[in-house]
Amino acid sequence: MCRNIKTLANFQPPATDDEIRASALQFVRKLSGATRPSRANEAVFERAVDEVTAAAHRLIHGLQTTAQPRDRDKERRKARERAIKRFGPRPERASLPTP
Repeated sequence: MCRNIKTLANFQPPATDDEIRASALQFVRKLSGATRPSRANEAVFERAVDEVTAAAHRLIHGLQTTAQPRDRDKERRKARERAIKRFGPRPERASLPTP
């Protein structure tokens, strides 16, 4: 589906309201096919984001698990390592010549 939507459940510290809303926004954008809705569709678009945010919040905070919470920094490092393996290291920035 949409690669930009990240797993938010079972993290320490827990997902913030902003993270949940951002993932809801990505989901609604994907479903609607629009990054920004037209003025005619703005109200229905925002209502959909609000409803998906509320549903996602209930889901994430209602899930129960016996697994240990995942560490955000550790998961970020693992994702970076996967990206390097897949795409190679980031190219170094060229330095600007000094006058």
